[in-house]
Amino acid sequence: MNTALSRVTAEFVGTALLLSTIVGSGIMGERLSGGNTASTLLANSLATGAGLYALISTFAGISGAHFNPLVTLSEAWLGRMSWSLAWPYVLAQCIGGTAGVVATHFMFELPLYSASHHARTGMSQWFSESLAAFGLLTVIFCCSRHRPAAVPAAVGAYITAGYWFTSSTSFANPAVTIARSMTDTFTGIRPVDAPGFIIAQIAGCILAVFFFRKILGDQSVS
Repeated sequence: MNTALSRVTAEFVGTALLLSTIVGSGIMGERLSGGNTASTLLANSLATGAGLYALISTFAGISGAHFNPLVTLSEAWLGRMSWSLAWPYVLAQCIGGTAGVVATHFMFELPLYSASHHARTGMSQWFSESLAAFGLLTVIFCCSRHRPAAVPAAVGAYITAGYWFTSSTSFANPAVTIARSMTDTFTGIRPVDAPGFIIAQIAGCILAVFFFRKILGDQSVS
């Protein structure tokens, strides 16, 4: 049986590797694309989706492979995990995401911290993040309940698609949002814009939980 420490550690490491994948593929894509933004986004989205598949497959048996405060808080809200463990998860995810960005900057010989200047704000972007978070949790809830083996592929595929069908490129994760405010590269978001994204993501999370508990009658997900 996995201890609380091993589970929290898995969330830290998994989230760090996820951010390294997101930010690193953005940097590499931008360097190799010759200024073609579509090519950079394609490389970024494919690497992120593939990375999610690998990371969820790796850590699901240890911590559940949340890597996302929205997933953790939803699980606690639905009674699938204790609140006393949920908060260390969230802390580990946020610190892990930051560590992943710092490590990636070091790999690419960039300043370890550089506040982003990439503006991402406005009603359409906030709505996009609410929709992205709602969709992500819907995928997780449904697959976890009916097709648990499909979760890694389903989440990876959804996030890959989300890069393209949402105007915000589907952050759908407060820990990711915080970490990406610390990189002035292709995947960054201005620190001043991060709170709006996080509030929108939480709204989408609340709607997803309400949808399953009240509309579909599911009191918990497994």
